[in-house]
Amino acid sequence: MSDISIIIPTLNEASCLGRTLRNLSLLDPPAKEIIIVDGGSKDETIAIAEAANVRVITCEKRGRSRQMNQGAIAATGDFLCFLHADTLVPDDLVTVIQNTLNNREIACGGFISLMTGTTSTRWGISLHNYLKTYYAPLFFKPHLFVKGLRLLFGDQVMFCRRSDFLETGGFDVNIPIMEEADLCLKLVQKGRIKQVNRIVQSSDRRVARWGSLKATAIYLYIGILWGLGVSPEYLEKFYQDIR
Repeated sequence: MSDISIIIPTLNEASCLGRTLRNLSLLDPPAKEIIIVDGGSKDETIAIAEAANVRVITCEKRGRSRQMNQGAIAATGDFLCFLHADTLVPDDLVTVIQNTLNNREIACGGFISLMTGTTSTRWGISLHNYLKTYYAPLFFKPHLFVKGLRLLFGDQVMFCRRSDFLETGGFDVNIPIMEEADLCLKLVQKGRIKQVNRIVQSSDRRVARWGSLKATAIYLYIGILWGLGVSPEYLEKFYQDIR
């Protein structure tokens, strides 16, 4: 068995969680554990998780950062993998993570996110999301870019060592958005951040609601303002919760 704990923060994810858990049941080798950290779902999310025989933790206060931190504290694996409930991963996920983090120079990794829906694949937005992993730190944090900083986001399925995560304080619960980018800034002090050359499939539900042009504009706007130091509290109002 591997030494990887997969942590999934949830809030009313009944529409997609079952498919994600079925996908994870195909992992070869399997993860050490799958932990659902729920923020107070009112739908069938918890029942779906329990039916899949995965570990379920209820977080008293909702918030993705708080939920992921609670999952990391409860985890028993040496490696942590943070997965969105609407994202599908390759069946050799565990091997990819282990091989990547066996290099002690790498502190954190993530995948290339291919945004897909029921009727289309969002090639343009997926390409932009791939490129911003590199251009955002190059433009806004060039001194850290040369040290190995890459900016990963939640739909890229971030992974790291549990010890590094806890030593750096994990996700900042006071940041309502861009918490993954903030974690990258912390973890680069431990080693390089790497985007591995493998694909995960993320839901396009947010883009489907906004439309491709609006979504691209919002992602660019938020990224630029974050790079210029605008507060996450201000940025959050552009990024509504969509299920």
